[in-house]
Amino acid sequence: MSVREKFDVDLKNLRDKLIELGSLTEVALNKSIDALEKQNIELALQIIEDDYRADDLDEEINDIAILLIAKQQPVATDLRRIIVAIKIASDIERMADFAVNIAKSTIRIGQEPLVKPINTIRNMHKIATEMLSLSIKAFNEEDIVLAKKVADMDDQVDDLYGEGMRDILTLMKTKSEYLEQLTQLAFVCRYIERTADHATNISESIMYLVKGQRYDLNS
Repeated sequence: MSVREKFDVDLKNLRDKLIELGSLTEVALNKSIDALEKQNIELALQIIEDDYRADDLDEEINDIAILLIAKQQPVATDLRRIIVAIKIASDIERMADFAVNIAKSTIRIGQEPLVKPINTIRNMHKIATEMLSLSIKAFNEEDIVLAKKVADMDDQVDDLYGEGMRDILTLMKTKSEYLEQLTQLAFVCRYIERTADHATNISESIMYLVKGQRYDLNS
């Protein structure tokens, strides 16, 4: 196997690990919102216990990337692919942390009846997880059109976040006995909004990979 062939194999391994991390995180995020909606404490605990898998993959990706840079001394687009992989892995790992945070909020709420259906949170979550899925696809295919579409979806999440927070603040005034629960739901809204922001960061990384210059898609 030539040096270039070995490099391509290692680069593919790096990309595959990143896609695996994205898939694992998407599953964790979906489980976290199910746990919240169904007040399933056991599922929430499982999400927290399983988080080590995302952490391990993030470390593996970083190790592979560092070895590739050290041994192969890549330049131009090859170097950007490796740098972007490290950055994207960090963004996805933060999303996995948000799934854990949602699980912890679910545990803190416990079995107290939800003060209202979490429809807005559910809608935010649906868009944010779709952004994650599409951003990974855009990375794998180096598709800047899809990356831009992901970034544009962030506005929908921001609008729902504003709506959700207004509802929560109103309920805090009229349902003060649910203050702790409402505080946790406000945190959940923030975790999902930040998840969408990290998906947008991935889009920016893809633009940098393909175009060789940085774009601010979050403004």
